[in-house]
Amino acid sequence: MTALAWLIPCALALGGLGLAAFLWALNSGQFEDLEGAGWRALEDVSPSEDKRG
Repeated sequence: MTALAWLIPCALALGGLGLAAFLWALNSGQFEDLEGAGWRALEDVSPSEDKRG
């Protein structure tokens, strides 16, 4: 019974921490362009060619 007194608050704290991290990512725009990274990975242009114009 004593273990539950530690495990339940720890589980709630970790869940709250995960929720806070998700809300931070949502508010900071991490999920705005979900397909952009995939398309940039498939482009034939290397980063050095992209900077030259």
